[in-house]
Amino acid sequence: MASITLGGTPVKTIGELPLNNTTAPNFTLTKIDLSEASLDHYQGNKVVMNIFPSVDTGTCAKSVRQFNEEAAELENTHVLCISRDLPFAQQRFCGAEGIENVVMLSDFKTGAFGKDYGLEFSDGAFSGLHSRCIIVLDTNGKVVYTEQVQETADEPNYKAALEALMDA
Repeated sequence: MASITLGGTPVKTIGELPLNNTTAPNFTLTKIDLSEASLDHYQGNKVVMNIFPSVDTGTCAKSVRQFNEEAAELENTHVLCISRDLPFAQQRFCGAEGIENVVMLSDFKTGAFGKDYGLEFSDGAFSGLHSRCIIVLDTNGKVVYTEQVQETADEPNYKAALEALMDA
């Protein structure tokens, strides 16, 4: 389990992020139109997973905006923004913000994604939600970069994630 902080208070996750050079676990998540998407849908493409507690918080919203801007310039790449928010909240946010270059995915049904990837908060005020993480995959679905943000209120290292993506 990872030890991180939420507003300066120590919290834990249920496990550890997948290791570099391992195949990312497959998943089934819900899109904003309520259809399902799995990691298999993105096979043959590079993938950036921007994972966060809720799009209705400032830092989470900012990360979606930032990756939306960056994704417009990326080739053969999909940016997946993943949270436990209801798809309706994700759709509302995207509509209000003009977000069109990322794929919003929800783990609201089972929470299996957060558990399988070891990033679900196991205690604290956000227990059951996803911790703030970035996972980058190459075209073969291999993990090439991970970041679990130490302080949940902080933004991820966009530059490092995008550099890893370019090297993938």
